[in-house]
Amino acid sequence: RDASFGNCTYNLTILDCLQGVNKALQHGFFDFKTFDVDEYEHYERVENGDFNWIIPGKFLAFSGPHPKSKVENGYPLHAPEAYFPYFKKHNVTSIIRLNKKIYEAKRFTDAGFEHYDLFFIDGSTPSDSIVQRFLNICENADGAIAVHCKAGLGRTGTLIACYIMKHYKFTHAEAIAWIRICRPGSIIGPQQHFLEEKQAMLWLEGDGIRSKQKQRGVDGNINRVLCGLNDISISDSLNRAQDLDQYKENDSEDRDVEAQNGMTQGDKLNALKSRRQPYCCFCFFRLQEMKLHTRSISQPFRLNTSGSTEGSISPLKASRVVPVTSPSAERISRLSMSSGSNLK
Repeated sequence: RDASFGNCTYNLTILDCLQGVNKALQHGFFDFKTFDVDEYEHYERVENGDFNWIIPGKFLAFSGPHPKSKVENGYPLHAPEAYFPYFKKHNVTSIIRLNKKIYEAKRFTDAGFEHYDLFFIDGSTPSDSIVQRFLNICENADGAIAVHCKAGLGRTGTLIACYIMKHYKFTHAEAIAWIRICRPGSIIGPQQHFLEEKQAMLWLEGDGIRSKQKQRGVDGNINRVLCGLNDISISDSLNRAQDLDQYKENDSEDRDVEAQNGMTQGDKLNALKSRRQPYCCFCFFRLQEMKLHTRSISQPFRLNTSGSTEGSISPLKASRVVPVTSPSAERISRLSMSSGSNLK
């Protein structure tokens, strides 16, 4: 489920998660043979950057940078410069900020990155113009895109899900499931139902692009194809002007909410993540070593009962799996593991 504190209003099933993983495997988002669980768990920790790849080489979701690196109320904060070495090493070329201005965008642009502001209110859903602007930026980016809001969960996951649904034809449930497997708790409250409502439109747009590619005989990476519906023609300058106007309007609303409540949803999510404690639990056995793989301190097991209406705890992360020699053997080995494991 999502990382909100209220009742769960969107039912995501185990089958949705399995179908999301299946789609991710089909499109090359994930490979058991090359996935580095140690690297994943290292950078997922707040003190090491708090970021996760959603689509390796394309989308990285992370918590919003701050003016300077420090520890505030026990929560580590990172300045933009803290991310530069990793971003440059992994060909991240564009930064998209979805929350209000906390750091100067010039710090990224001076370092050679593209930087875009697509602000909308914490916990809310994006307008159609923001969705289209986000898709256009991502479809024309030369390298990977790092997307952040305040906690890097709600607004960030929602827009990345739109791209995945459009270009890879994930269902809304499959997209939410996959993003939460990569970055637990992502896509919050009404954002879940927003994706359900937008699925048909995003699929239609994606089908139009794939049809045009087929007609032109294009067989390449669709992520860099210029796209959009034929009846949509908005200049870049107009987009930027509209985005700036909406940024100012929404930023004012967000400040009002923060002034009234003292904390935004992003603040609460960051505080919750910083307080998470380790839980002892059993994970899958490594086939060769037969050793237990312990959970990362930042990813405790989510205890869920049918009658629970409390807030969420992040789910188990997959441990490293040793390659097997055949698909059938791989299925048998996984079945034996699942039947022999006893999660607590």
